[in-house]
Amino acid sequence: MAALLRARPLCLRYACLVLTVGMGKFFAPNITRLGRILRAVWGLALAITGVLLWARSKWICLVLVASGAFALYEAVRGWCIMRACGIKTKL
Repeated sequence: MAALLRARPLCLRYACLVLTVGMGKFFAPNITRLGRILRAVWGLALAITGVLLWARSKWICLVLVASGAFALYEAVRGWCIMRACGIKTKL
């Protein structure tokens, strides 16, 4: 048990380095200006639709607004999760 407690800080010390080296390419910008614009429009459309459906269902609202927020994050960051995973997209 004592060995486990001593080893843990060492792992935590290098976790940042592993994430920076291993995940750096994954989060690199990978979409063009047109893709960013389309994701921003899609994100706004999802968020607005979610807010308009608030009275109908809180869960639908939550899912749509969260999806819209993620699409807006992709647009601002210039990053697409599907492309980062190796799936080819047209835009």
